[in-house]
Amino acid sequence: MVNAYVKGTREPGVETFSRLAAAGGLELRLDRRKPPVDADRAGRLLVQVLELAEALPFRPRADLDYPHLADRLAA
Repeated sequence: MVNAYVKGTREPGVETFSRLAAAGGLELRLDRRKPPVDADRAGRLLVQVLELAEALPFRPRADLDYPHLADRLAA
């Protein structure tokens, strides 16, 4: 069975996986994880970024010199 797990033709269940880990000297356990991002801090940072973005001067460009996609595909 272990060979089938190694080859990827079968997958062990949770209990089997736990027993295999224990045979290798490992302990499996489930712990609650902290969220990767502090939502309050992220919200404050977002507000600061948006306020800075609004403070920047806005000058629209009259003409952009990008080649047309059709011209690029034809080349």
